[in-house]
Amino acid sequence: MFDTNLFYLIIPVILCLVIILAVFLDHLGVPVILVSMCVGIVFGSDVLGLWDFDNFDFTTGFANLALVFILFYGGFATKKENFKLVALPSSGLATYGVILTAIFSFACMYFLLGWDQNLSMLLAVIISSTDAAATFSILRRQSLDKKLQSLIEVESAANDPMAILLTMLACDFVANAAGVGANGGEVHWLLFLITFSWKFTMGPAIGYGMGRLAAWIFNRLTPEDNGYYYVFYISIALATYGISELLNASGMLAVFIAGLTLGNLKFAHKNGVSHFSTSVSTIANVCLFVIMGVLIHPLQLIDVAVKGAFVFLFITLVARPLAVFLGTLGMKMPFKDKVFISWAGLRGSVPIVLATYPMAYGIPGALEIFNIVFFVVLLSFIVQGSTLAFAARLLKLSMPSRPSSLYSLEFFTKSKETSLEIFTVEMPDPKDCEGPLIRELKLPQNALILMITRGTEVLPPRGDTRLLGWDSVTFLAHAHDENEISETLLSGFSGNSKVG
Repeated sequence: MFDTNLFYLIIPVILCLVIILAVFLDHLGVPVILVSMCVGIVFGSDVLGLWDFDNFDFTTGFANLALVFILFYGGFATKKENFKLVALPSSGLATYGVILTAIFSFACMYFLLGWDQNLSMLLAVIISSTDAAATFSILRRQSLDKKLQSLIEVESAANDPMAILLTMLACDFVANAAGVGANGGEVHWLLFLITFSWKFTMGPAIGYGMGRLAAWIFNRLTPEDNGYYYVFYISIALATYGISELLNASGMLAVFIAGLTLGNLKFAHKNGVSHFSTSVSTIANVCLFVIMGVLIHPLQLIDVAVKGAFVFLFITLVARPLAVFLGTLGMKMPFKDKVFISWAGLRGSVPIVLATYPMAYGIPGALEIFNIVFFVVLLSFIVQGSTLAFAARLLKLSMPSRPSSLYSLEFFTKSKETSLEIFTVEMPDPKDCEGPLIRELKLPQNALILMITRGTEVLPPRGDTRLLGWDSVTFLAHAHDENEISETLLSGFSGNSKVG
């Protein structure tokens, strides 16, 4: 790599530069992960040469570590109601959708273009899955219908088992055929099906159990230092992945379900843990794609540019849309939703990690495969990632952008007895539609309105204050009263019209 003292200078410069550029380019729709990767490339060996890095094993390990926290946050921030609505189509796209994408891609590369069979097979399976890190980072910047957004996100989190198994199967086949394997070229299909079923069922089961266990422990801890909650959060995420992988289940799917389970339960210091989860996910995303950028040698990409561009175009414009439309037959999904799902099939860190598998197997031509996959991922960020917002507007799927509240409150207690929590209820669309007066609300006896935020204003919660659409109302109340309070506030907007 480089001198240790230089390390402490280069890393801060890289991270600061990423954030500065990301802030300035945000209004152009340029995702932070693309900025991170490009900055990494600039500081890498072929441009400035300040970080000479070519450790594929470290990159694979770091990517898995980063994905643990990215996926845990993705599940944590997903509402259970939205997950239930999209469980069927997302699981379908995550399984046979991946298979269909791989089949169409292989058929084109091998039969139509006449590429080498091994190259075609490995490229097809490695690039067949969408990527959770890229999807969560980019999609959550868009103002979309929650059901549509959840479908794409859950698919990206759930398709890892199929993509990994297909890649390992293809690597086994190619390695054995090339004389570098040990199984004589045999493919054990029954074992493949059993392994996949185990990964796809035990992963969620372990994740659900770990999520419930985490909430139970959170509610029984009363640490003097609130930072202990965050240490425990990290340990739960890592343990979920570790236990799942030890049992040969899908660690990534387990982590997502653990986050989903925990995020939809009531537990102590939930707001603080939620903010911490968001921060850790952002750090993991930025660092992951910086490492990916430093790893690649841009000069090597020139040799694979034509092949990489074709693979990207075919998988984006043909294979992915075919897989989506065939995989959602009979689901009564609007045509424009299917078009957007097709375009939102982002490739990212998972395909790059899978592209290191042929190297681990010692397969000839593995470096070319890695470079092609990296080139496809780079194009996916540039073309798809930067145009998702435009695509949503073009298909009329964009919803009015609700800004995040500029203010928040935290509530800390060391009492073992209290169930009081601070939580915020967002008033519904459209903006400024009339809701109830504060004095008209029939709230639980101990519920206390602490703050009402409207844009840049903080309003006093007086009896004659009328709630409007897009207001954020912050309460101090018992955790078991949250649903009742939300229903009371939202029911007061029924039938009301927009102000002015």
